Amino acid sequence: MDELLVEKVLRCVELVPRGQVVAYGEVARIVGTAARVVGAIMATHGHLVSWWRVTSHAGDLRSDLLARALPHWQEEGIELKPNGLGCRIAEYRVDLDWLAREWAADTADLPDA
Repeated sequence: MDELLVEKVLRCVELVPRGQVVAYGEVARIVGTAARVVGAIMATHGHLVSWWRVTSHAGDLRSDLLARALPHWQEEGIELKPNGLGCRIAEYRVDLDWLAREWAADTADLPDA
């Protein structure tokens, strides 16, 4: 896996504030890669960042991830939606324009950022 891309994705995820979430595809658009690549990076390196703040486009997580994420979500005030699969992403989504600006500033020190 490209170490520079891993760093870019992890920095983007780290910028998501407490109590907010972002979808894999939204991180991918900001960083300039594919949602599946973000998923693969999170699977192997997500433990280094606030992984529970990255969800599907619908705000859902796989059941095993959701079980691990729930204590974090409860601490941060992220509530489950009625179907119990995740959160209402429209309610908890980070401001994507803000995230993109912050990410661009945060990665300005990286090559090809």
